[in-house]
Amino acid sequence: MNGAAGRAAVLPGALAGLAGGLVFGAAMVPLGMLPTVASLVRTDAAAVGLVVHLAVAVALGAGLGLLVAGQRSGPGETLFWGLAYGASWWFLGSLTLLPLVGGRPVDWSVAAAQAGFPSLLGHLLYGAVAGLVLALARGRGEGARPTAGVVLRGGLAGLAAVAALVVLLGPGFEPLALSIGMRGRPSGVAAAANALLGLVAGVGFALLYPRPPAAAGPTLVRGTAYGFLLWVVAALTVVPLLEGAGLTWSVSQVRDGFVTLPGYLLLGTAVALLHRTVGRLWRLLFSGPAQRGAEDEGPGARGLRAVGRGAVAGIAGGLLFTVVMVQIGFLGTVAALVGATSDLTGFAVHLAISVVIGASYGLAFRAQTYDPASGLGWGAAYGLLWWVLGAITLLPVLLGGTPQWSAAAAADAFPSLVGHLAYGAGLGLVYHALEARFSPWWLTRSQLESQRVERRREVLLTAAPAVWFVILLVALVIPVVLAAPAGA
Repeated sequence: MNGAAGRAAVLPGALAGLAGGLVFGAAMVPLGMLPTVASLVRTDAAAVGLVVHLAVAVALGAGLGLLVAGQRSGPGETLFWGLAYGASWWFLGSLTLLPLVGGRPVDWSVAAAQAGFPSLLGHLLYGAVAGLVLALARGRGEGARPTAGVVLRGGLAGLAAVAALVVLLGPGFEPLALSIGMRGRPSGVAAAANALLGLVAGVGFALLYPRPPAAAGPTLVRGTAYGFLLWVVAALTVVPLLEGAGLTWSVSQVRDGFVTLPGYLLLGTAVALLHRTVGRLWRLLFSGPAQRGAEDEGPGARGLRAVGRGAVAGIAGGLLFTVVMVQIGFLGTVAALVGATSDLTGFAVHLAISVVIGASYGLAFRAQTYDPASGLGWGAAYGLLWWVLGAITLLPVLLGGTPQWSAAAAADAFPSLVGHLAYGAGLGLVYHALEARFSPWWLTRSQLESQRVERRREVLLTAAPAVWFVILLVALVIPVVLAAPAGA
């Protein structure tokens, strides 16, 4: 990157960093965090701490501008780069460099992470705001511009997502509502809050992605990460402030509000998927037929191959998950899905479910895993999604209960989270290995390799690595929030 290009990237980044720093700084005031920042220059004055904080925010923003200088400039992609960037500076700055500069030992324990949890939420907001402002400063580049039709489709997708979740969970299941404070409110109020949340979520995602990713799998994972951001912004920040409760950012308050997190994750996933589906139907109805090259073998044949490879990869992931199931004695619970109790029946049911989920992965992530790292990233993200959708939502419902979204229930299901991550990792890696062996007869080896290199480059120009990092962050946040406080 030459000097002119560097300056062109640094200046918008610095402006974006200042915007993110102002939002984070506003949260620091009621949380009493500014004196800690001021200690970097050997004082405890809050005003000095704010100046130091903004200076650091501008410098970090310039770094973000350089980081995404070669990336696609769509607002959704830049937002996820900002989220990942902000979270990484929580690890590097708040938990590492700040103690070192202050003459304290570095402490990476769960207790230290819990004590610094408000700072993590602040860093996430910093990164999100910086990413959005940077996207606006850089322009949309290759991204489509939002239109009234895009906003309308997003709103419809959001309302449909809420309706689908209400059908899945039942109208009386309230934790989907805007915040923990909505529990116990009249059903009509909760329903209106859910509809408003869906409308805002749908329009927001449509503005971020006027033209959603073509493949269903990456769209799902981006939706899950988007749901996590919605939870931080809405459930933990905006709504408590509107209700007069202040910032509910302490780990104990977040633990109380954990019951809303699965709903937000599922809402974001459903919004992303429905926005993509509505968009494709819209193009089908109002656009001309797509042209297909003579070398195209047809979607049916490709889809069948993807289903088969996904089913085989699902068995491999299921066997990895079985190791966890045996350790925690969970096969009997799975057997109860078909009215049995034996571990052997539970193993058979578990493998059948693994095959079905693996087949769905094959369809959703076909031609998206261009190397083992991308297979691991998409697979683990898909495993996390199925822990939320399956282990703590559908499984209790199918066994005659209600979704188990409380912090206590999620803590009990934490071994299952480990198993689902292992399942997803095995699924993604094996699926990539199987897909990589497929070489179309109409392409020479040099043409095939050229295509793979180009597609890998395209993936790296998107926010896929940042999205994987955000999903990993969600998986790390869960045990930090659920862990018992020291001395409990």
